Amino acid sequence: MSIILDGVTREVDGRRILDGVSAELPAGTVTGLLGPNGAGKSTLLRLIAGIDAPTTGRVILDGAIVHELRRRDAAKRIALLEQSAELETDLRVLDVVLLGRIPHRTGVFGGFDGADDRAIAIAALRSVGATDLAERTWRGLSGGERQRVQIARALTQEPSLLLLDEPTNHLDVTAQLSLLAQVRRLGLTSVVAIHDLNLAAAYCDRLLLLQNGALVAAGSPREVITAELIERVYGAQCDVIRHPRHGGPLVVYAMEGAASSEPASIEPAATEPGALVAASPAA
Repeated sequence: MSIILDGVTREVDGRRILDGVSAELPAGTVTGLLGPNGAGKSTLLRLIAGIDAPTTGRVILDGAIVHELRRRDAAKRIALLEQSAELETDLRVLDVVLLGRIPHRTGVFGGFDGADDRAIAIAALRSVGATDLAERTWRGLSGGERQRVQIARALTQEPSLLLLDEPTNHLDVTAQLSLLAQVRRLGLTSVVAIHDLNLAAAYCDRLLLLQNGALVAAGSPREVITAELIERVYGAQCDVIRHPRHGGPLVVYAMEGAASSEPASIEPAATEPGALVAASPAA
């Protein structure tokens, strides 16, 4: 599923949260949304999902204007995992994943736990390496396990587009690397809001950098992750060097008050990381 953002603006209570964002995201790619807190990343994901409508502009998914789709039709095509994806009831993991079949149930009171639905849910758990969690309860899971289960729930919708809002928050390093590697292996068109610039460089094909609701830069990690742009948008001084494993950009921050030494001489990034991610042990 390809995505076209056509001059997308979003205003709430007279405040402009997104300001004329335009970009094209090819089908089958993983796109990272970057930017400081309040830049508009979560708002843009909700517009792409069709949950909110733009004040002006359009979000076009494979030729269809997303906010004109019926909610149920959009839910069959688009899966959004928001930051606050929590549960009030302590369900069995398989039942949590089966909730993703709700858009496909027949009629208002139709079920979604038949043999076909269960097979889809189990396949989704398998795809994220969580089959062994099926009979456990939600509250007994770690943060990384919960994120895997939530992605499995999203996959049971059988979407063409996967949207993830800061999925690596509160996860340890191993869980972060595993989760992003799994997102890449799914092969879906995916858009991921993420804070860690180095994870974005390693696992994303394209990046959109937002600041105060405006699109500052769009392109490959090599094009977007530059020392100049990072200082301009985040106010942080850094060096951007070539990653010794996947060849893409690696951000090394200038840390005030930290013990320091003369920087090592490393060649600047000169290789597109998207094509080399698969060769990285982390991916």
